[in-house]
Amino acid sequence: MLKTILSIAGRPGLFRLVNRGKNMLIVEAIATGKRTPAYAHDKVISLGDISIYTNEGDVPLGDVLEKVKAATNGAAVDIKAIGDDRAVRDYFETILPTYDQDRVYTTDIKKLLTWYNLLLAAGITEFAEKEEEAEAVTE
Repeated sequence: MLKTILSIAGRPGLFRLVNRGKNMLIVEAIATGKRTPAYAHDKVISLGDISIYTNEGDVPLGDVLEKVKAATNGAAVDIKAIGDDRAVRDYFETILPTYDQDRVYTTDIKKLLTWYNLLLAAGITEFAEKEEEAEAVTE
């Protein structure tokens, strides 16, 4: 599911991949539904390709979002209510205790929590790829 959700550098929010054109992608803003092109020179990354550094290796973003959902019982996260940078890091440590504190910045954590809230608002609640789907694709 997260493979078709995109982040585009320089543009706020998240986008859903609608179609591909010549030298561009047609994307739809998740929050507004407005469709725009994303050209080859734009830095576009799929949320399915992002992972979080931990002390044991990398954890896919979908798994981290599932842990956030479990910690909040599926509710949105009020980032401002958490507090300052230290409080945000402490909160994230309750969700992913083994995250690499040297390579994961506070801004990364805030962005991840913001993305989580955007996805929830858009009705997207399944973040991790299911094992059956992964096996079906490989066969």
